[in-house]
Amino acid sequence: METKANLGMKTKLKFLIVSFILFATLAEAQQMLNRSLLLNKVAREYIVYIPASYNSSSSVPLMFNFHGYTMSAYDQMVWGSNMRPVADTAGFILVYPQGSLLDGKTHWNIGSWTTGSTADDIGFIEAMIDTLAASYNIDLDRVYSCGYSNGGYFCFELACQLSNRIAAIGSVAGTMSTETYNSCTPSHPTPVVTIHGTSDFSVSYYGAFPTNSESHAKVNQYWATYNKTTASPVVSDLPDINSSDGSRVELSLYSNGDNSTSIEHYKVIDGGHDWPGAWGNMDIHASKIIWNFVSKYDINGLIGCGAASFREKIATKGKLSLYPNPGKNRFTVETDSDETLDCYIYSSTGQIVLAGTIGPEANVINLSDILVGVYVLKIGRETIKLLKTE
Repeated sequence: METKANLGMKTKLKFLIVSFILFATLAEAQQMLNRSLLLNKVAREYIVYIPASYNSSSSVPLMFNFHGYTMSAYDQMVWGSNMRPVADTAGFILVYPQGSLLDGKTHWNIGSWTTGSTADDIGFIEAMIDTLAASYNIDLDRVYSCGYSNGGYFCFELACQLSNRIAAIGSVAGTMSTETYNSCTPSHPTPVVTIHGTSDFSVSYYGAFPTNSESHAKVNQYWATYNKTTASPVVSDLPDINSSDGSRVELSLYSNGDNSTSIEHYKVIDGGHDWPGAWGNMDIHASKIIWNFVSKYDINGLIGCGAASFREKIATKGKLSLYPNPGKNRFTVETDSDETLDCYIYSSTGQIVLAGTIGPEANVINLSDILVGVYVLKIGRETIKLLKTE
């Protein structure tokens, strides 16, 4: 078992090389800026990445990306989750905050092995949101967080303790500490996506270590219960695209929660303490999965679903049937509801590939324009795994 000093990446760069960041080669209109703010007489640092597409006339989402234990914001941006290409495409502002020192090592205050820390990291994030909102046109209903290892733990801390500012979270190779779990007081149903290897010897998938860490089974159940999603997930084996990486991925989807929230859990079987798509498992791309998942939501839930009317619709019987399944291009859907219901088909990475409505009569869905693979059909509270074949 690795020591807690190895909870971050084994290869660590130093945040002190700020001049390199300032003069990094960027596309013409992109900006990467070193910033700091004073919190409780302590200077806290962070890196802000502004995509070329940013225009102050339109509000944009804000994504925080937190590094692991002993790492730096720069490490996470370059070595770990280089989410800048995703920000360029999707047009969100990206922030890499810098953790403070505990016994000479950078950390986020989450309990567990960081017990004894006095860092006001919750206050730091709230101050950053306010500071950035004063300088940029931020959509404050679409503030998200993701993180690796200790940073993944901290995302859960934010979902529990700063829920009024955070719309959705993603955690890679992290979990909830017992302290976070026991003191969690979210203020709204919170979409959560997690990615974790079963052979992670720095942060156990099963909660065995570090001290006071909860298993993913317990974490998933907590958020499924709080969000009032389906009690049991739809489980799918994702394509083993890269058979040489020594791992494969299983997706568990908990859907139809309050405000149309959901939970996605990517179980990387035989995966280690990795950020998939950057190193370790190469069947999935963690940065893209996280953005595709969280970006469907704002602080009120699924964007465009209309929470009140949605709650009325899912109160109907809604018994669902789908045939043929597996099938090729055309699928027939029937429900015993006497109302027209919203219909969504999600890919294995959480993207909506088809959206529409289903009436009381038999409905034919044409999927000739989507790729062969495993999808999830959601109508009201009902979900069915759909397999499209060649």
